[in-house]
Amino acid sequence: MVTPGCKGDAAEDPDLTKGPEKEKTLRHFPPYGSINGNSTGDTCPTCRGTGRIPRGHQDQLVAVIPCNDVRLKPRRTKLYVCISMAVCLFLCCLMLFFLFPRSVTLAPVSVLSSMVYFTPDTVELEITNLFNITNENFVPVQIVEFTIQSLVAKSIVGKEKISNMSAVPNRSQKSYPIKVNLPVKSDGLISFCKSSSIKIHTLFVELQITMNISYLSHMEQLSLDTFEYIDCGANSTTPHPMT
Repeated sequence: MVTPGCKGDAAEDPDLTKGPEKEKTLRHFPPYGSINGNSTGDTCPTCRGTGRIPRGHQDQLVAVIPCNDVRLKPRRTKLYVCISMAVCLFLCCLMLFFLFPRSVTLAPVSVLSSMVYFTPDTVELEITNLFNITNENFVPVQIVEFTIQSLVAKSIVGKEKISNMSAVPNRSQKSYPIKVNLPVKSDGLISFCKSSSIKIHTLFVELQITMNISYLSHMEQLSLDTFEYIDCGANSTTPHPMT
């Protein structure tokens, strides 16, 4: 039931200000909430049951809604709340699945080439190695810095630092050829590589690799130790896998 009403009353209506006329009007109009005049309720304070309001008070209407109106009791509220929670949970799980950090691996593949240069005081080795970098993330991985250190008989003979490597695309593997220069200055190793009486000039090189990567707004460092064998007496090293 919707009953028009407003803040205006009989005191504000110029037609109902006089006492006798006021009582006559109240007797003529049925009480508030009644259609036949038999109700014991109060008279409508605004329109006296006529359904009309004084002019100028249209913007002060008040809608009276019963407490048992179905509009006050929304249907399927629990269902809508459960569906909203399920959708929010699904979206959160989806974001975590795609943005959760995954592994980035560095693996040695093979020795591509080895060049030997003899000088009066040193033996220069130029070795090209192939490495694979695997990115399991759903975002690209940027290689900030790649450092490779070469050791022969526990002595550091060369160190390279590369900072202009291209990024690894998401969910992919990329191969990088890395060139390392090894100036051998030890007298014992120089004699070993230049000796004509020794038929096998195999030199075992240990590689200590450190790679700094950046993805998902955080830095990470990968480390790897591997070995390779090189013929330092001639350019006879053929491509072979690294261990």
